[in-house]
Order: sequence, then structure tokens, then C-alpha cells
Amino acid sequence: MRRGQEDPGSSRGPARFVLGVDVGSTVLKCHVYDREAAVRGSACRKVESLYPCPGWVELDPEVLWSQFVVVIKEAVQAAGLHMRQIAGLGISAQRATFITWHKRTGKPFHNFISWQDLRSAELVNSWNRSFLLKVIHVIFTVLHFLTRSDRYLAPSFLTFSTHQTSMKLSWVFKNIHEAEEAAKRNNCCFGTVDTWLLYRLTKGSVYATDYSNASATGIFDPFTKCWNSGLCYLLSIPMSIYPSVKDTSFNFGSADSEIFGVPVPIMAMVADQQAAVFGECCFHPGDVKVTMGTGGFWNVNTGDHLFASQRDLYPLIGWKIGEEVVYLTEGCMTDIGTAIKWAQDTSLFTNVDETEKMARSVVDSGGVCFVPGFQASVNDPYLCASFTGLKPCTTRNHLVRAILESVAFRNKQLYDIIVKKVRIPLQTIRADGGVSNNSFVMQMTSDLINKKIEKPANADMSSLGAAFLAGLASGFWTDKEQLKKLRRIEAVFEPQKDFEEYRPALDTWLQAIKHSPHCLKSTGETLHCK
Repeated sequence: MRRGQEDPGSSRGPARFVLGVDVGSTVLKCHVYDREAAVRGSACRKVESLYPCPGWVELDPEVLWSQFVVVIKEAVQAAGLHMRQIAGLGISAQRATFITWHKRTGKPFHNFISWQDLRSAELVNSWNRSFLLKVIHVIFTVLHFLTRSDRYLAPSFLTFSTHQTSMKLSWVFKNIHEAEEAAKRNNCCFGTVDTWLLYRLTKGSVYATDYSNASATGIFDPFTKCWNSGLCYLLSIPMSIYPSVKDTSFNFGSADSEIFGVPVPIMAMVADQQAAVFGECCFHPGDVKVTMGTGGFWNVNTGDHLFASQRDLYPLIGWKIGEEVVYLTEGCMTDIGTAIKWAQDTSLFTNVDETEKMARSVVDSGGVCFVPGFQASVNDPYLCASFTGLKPCTTRNHLVRAILESVAFRNKQLYDIIVKKVRIPLQTIRADGGVSNNSFVMQMTSDLINKKIEKPANADMSSLGAAFLAGLASGFWTDKEQLKKLRRIEAVFEPQKDFEEYRPALDTWLQAIKHSPHCLKSTGETLHCK
């Protein structure tokens, strides 16, 4: 009998629902889905980031664990269900946020270090300026020329960034003595958020991650589908610390019955952006998913072809289900939801729903440009957020419009890069994330790229994607064709204005970016914490 079907002799009762949990950067959500993918119950908690030093961003692992357990219990209770009725749990998690802990005691050596954290900025700059990295570029450029293998193209462009796990992990072993000593004795475990939660759910009996989460660390080679021993040797990171890597839709075991009262099956683990791609049913090469949440991510399904990393874009494993491996190409941008939240906190508006009306109440931004930089860009970890073009007549409406325009302009930038570098015709474009609820941003983006954009009825695609993957592994749903029929589209945005109408504002914004200030200096004073 397949899991998900009713067993008349079981006290567990019919398993007619799946759980999708999304551990995001700002919110932790759990949704209970029925067979029609309708939400039957939900719960959420705000994820509290810690800022112990300038540029550092951390999460308390015990707080995150307790919140995770609570939202699952509350969502099932809100649906009026019992845990026995859950066919499977799917976990979507923010990527590249990691922790290390002692293998024997399970005690963490430090808090979660967030993907937004900048403590490795100096290390990144040092490596990117190093003679050794230049030598690596030359060697792999020659190898690529001789072999024409894309596997050698990626290292020929290798550039480190603060968003990558590799540099922050290198920082850990240089600065946290306990972790370094444990690693020498083969007693150190490394894990992204999904791995840590799985470890806790199973009381330490299962130590694993999936291909999507592993590929997002920057330490996992998507060509060989193994942890990158060459990179680890280069950065002095011990290979003994890594978890085993499993399929994305897979029976990872069950949560210990002491946690939820029954052993809930853990049937999927997936990185949040890849989960959103799956939730949007972007199953075909050329399908594009655009997430506008805390950050912004454009993901292109490249099918079974892995495009080598190039400047501005990088390859990922979307998911692995049995023999099927689907690859993605991704471009990202920071400070989308963060910038809007900052504007709300500084009383530019009271409710996010007001921003669309405020932006439309003025004909343009009045020459005001917003330069993103709260979390630093991938290419420039010292970029500082700022407004330019302020005048005595500037109003809150102009400022809000400038922030929203900056989102659409950056969408245009990423789209142009993708069209130029990804050799696959783009098909459907589907948007999700909290900012996709803003029709001003959506319409302006559609105008700028001259493409139709679909927006789903449910913007929480990461949670749905995790639930879909768990449902496939448990037999709750049959195949991806069935999942496609469950999609619900709320709105379709089609181009209404010509791109030339936006060109003056876009050119002004690009000049503002070019001359933007830098607030974090590489002297070492701002990024060190004693």
C-alpha cells in the first residue's frame, strides 16, 4: 500500500494532507495542503535575525528549532487535523545559511551564519585580488580551450562573494578554535538549515542534505555532484565535515514521535528558490521563475544541461528525483523586501498595500533614485544604500516610487543578462514572493522586459514546492502532470508601455548606481567583532 492511502486497520487514519514548511529569511511558515493543493491551515513566525557586529547576520539555532516545531503544530491544529493525518512533510529552507556543531554532543560551535552575513568580506577581497586566483583562471581557461568542456569554464571565471558559504566556512575554521579542533578529530558537522532541522527532527539519527541545498553552498560541484575537494583544499576546509547528499524528493526518515506525538514522515528537503521553481510548475527548459521576497531571484530551467557559471549568473541543481536531475541558471539581487520593510519602519508608509497607490499618485519619481545596498550586492560587498536626486519638493510618494522602480529596473537588468548568456529560448515567466503582490512593480517589469508575467493565486511558492515534492515521494500525488493541473493563476501582466518611455528614468538610475557611496571600508575595523 502506498503512503497517503487509507489503511482501514490503522489507528493513524487516512493520510489526506501534506505539510510544506518554508524557513525563510524573515518569516517561517507552515501550510497544510489537501489533494487539490488548497491550503487547509497555516501558521507563521517572524524569523529574528541577530546583528552582533556591523555586517554580521546570525540566527539563534535553538530559537529557530522551537519556532519550526511550533508552526507545524499550530498549522495542523488550525486545519482541525491530527498529526496522524499527515502523509508527509516537505522542508524548504533559506540557502547558504549554515551552522557547525560537535558530532558527539550535538552542541553548535556558533549561531547560524546567514547568507546575508558580510564577515568574510575582507577574505573575499583578498582572494579575488590574489595572484593564486589569477593563476587558477589561466589554467582553467587553457583547459577549457583545449577540451571545450563547460566543467572547466566555471573555474576560469571563479570569483568569490560574501553570499557564498565557502568563504564564511573558511572564516569559521580560522576564527573559532573549537570548530577547528573538532574538525581535526573528525568530530565537526556542517549543515545548512535543512540539515540541522533534519538532524534535530530525527534526534541525530539522520545527517543529510539534498542536491538543491548542497549546490547552493558554492562548495558542491554540480558537474561531479560531489563536495568540491579542490576548493576545500584551497580554502583549508576539512572534507570530513560534510553530510551525505540525497535526492530532493526522498524518504529521509521520520520525525521522532516525542516531537509531534507520532512519527511524521520527512519526504522532501529543498532549497527555497528551487522549491519555488517546483511550486510554480516550471518543469520545462526555458521556464522562468522570478521571486521577489527579501531578495530577488531569476531562475531559468535549463533541463538536463548544466550551464557553466559566468559573471552575474551561476548554475544550480534544481532538484533530483530518482534518475531525473534538473538544472537551473540563477541571477540574484538583494534588498527588495528589505528595502520596502525599511521604508515602512521609517514611516514612509503604514501598510505595504499603500505603496502601489502612492507610486501611481505621482507621474514619476521626480528625479529621485534609490540605490540598493542594505545587504550589499554580490559584486560589491561595500555598496551602501542611498537616495539621490532629493529636492525640497520631494515627497514620500516620490521616495516610495523610487524604491519600487529600483526593483523593476533590476529585474530588467537580470532579464537582459539571462537573454544574452543563456542559450535557451525563454518560455513562461512566473512571479512569486511578497513583492509580486505589488501590481506597480509587476506591470513596470512586464513593460521593461516586454514579456507576459503570470502571478499565482498563492505567492508562497517555496512552501507549495516543498509540499509537492513531499507529496510525490509519499504517493500523495502521482506525477508532475497532476501537479500542473493544480496551478491557480491570479493575474497576468502584459506589456502596456513601450520601453523607450522608461529609458530616461532608467539611465538616471544607472548613473546613480555608478556614483553610489560605499559605507563599509576594507580597513578591517567595521567587520571584526571581538
